[in-house]
Amino acid sequence: MRLDAGLVFLSDSRTNAGVDAISTARKMTVFEEPGDRVMVLMTAGNLAISQSVRQLLAEGRDEKRSLWTARDMFEAATIVGDAVRAVHKRDAHALRDAGIEFNVSLIFGGQIRGERTRLFHIYAAGNFVESTPETCYFQIGEAKYGKPIVDRVVHPSLPLGEGAKCALISMDSTLKSNISVGLPLDLLVYEADSLRVTRFVTIDEKNAYFRMIRDTWGQRLRQVFGEICNPEWDSATPAEFPLARDEADRWGQPVRAKRERA
Repeated sequence: MRLDAGLVFLSDSRTNAGVDAISTARKMTVFEEPGDRVMVLMTAGNLAISQSVRQLLAEGRDEKRSLWTARDMFEAATIVGDAVRAVHKRDAHALRDAGIEFNVSLIFGGQIRGERTRLFHIYAAGNFVESTPETCYFQIGEAKYGKPIVDRVVHPSLPLGEGAKCALISMDSTLKSNISVGLPLDLLVYEADSLRVTRFVTIDEKNAYFRMIRDTWGQRLRQVFGEICNPEWDSATPAEFPLARDEADRWGQPVRAKRERA
């Protein structure tokens, strides 16, 4: 998330190639020069591709054009895209011959001294889009289960603490519904203009705050569900929120199959 107050990053650490081949790998990498720049890379997709991209970026410390020398975040995002294309050039043909798709997706964000915080979604082709006030967050990987809460809650003026809480609730919803996502989680909350990492935590099943979120969110969802009135089918009884209309029209009947007779 890119909020007015800073950035929120959250990643899980489960990788799998089937229900019997589950492993753990960190998906968040931090590039930091305190006082000058903080950049965060999160990856999804093929783990071998992700690790190759990350290694190319990390080894660029002594290169003239690298994340450590980029003048602004746009140039840094371009460098990440170039690393994706370099891995594609090296591996895509062999992967295609093996019947494997070149599948990688990245979230990249941070701040370089002298400019604002910025956030990018980088695709497998190496191109990217940047977050806007209208779309101030990105999700990659298994996103559909946790997306509704983020869509309803997140806006640029949201405080960082609430952004982190929303991200954790969103991730818990995904953990509940999809086995391909799992603990531990990496949470990094970056305060704009601090130019250093100050708020980072790895969350496992013993984390007291995350356990509280999991229990409370489930209880409150059931509570709110119970407080919403059931649909009223009896037209003779006035309902505050009627489900069915009084008048019968062509939309008021189901589509019925006709029995064909010889």
